[in-house]
Amino acid sequence: MMISTRGRYALKVMIDLAAHSDGQYIPLKEIAERQNCSEKYLESIIAVLSKDGLLEGLRGKGGGYRLTKAPENYSVGEILRLVEGPLSPVTCLDQPCDRSATCPTLPMWEKLGGMINDFLDGISIAEFVHLDG
Repeated sequence: MMISTRGRYALKVMIDLAAHSDGQYIPLKEIAERQNCSEKYLESIIAVLSKDGLLEGLRGKGGGYRLTKAPENYSVGEILRLVEGPLSPVTCLDQPCDRSATCPTLPMWEKLGGMINDFLDGISIAEFVHLDG
């Protein structure tokens, strides 16, 4: 499993919004400047986060984006799964093959997959706010 740039920037956007949140909408331009990333690239990430309800947006003057929940209610795992898909260490956990019933290593991969998901689900974006601000 390798987390892509898209996944890393999704986390950065969420942490940025948490760190600079005062209840107001934050323009995408400001987020892009702080994260040293193009607005166009962040738009595609924010679209996914907004569609799933992690963010809400407002168009026009005074518009931008803000979190829909408190930062401590967002897990790193939730955000990464949304933009990356399953966080499995091997594809056979998500797409079982015809050898699954007899695979001697499958229990190990299942255990590792559980550990990865449990670990990432146990970290909230609130834990990173002090590092970003």
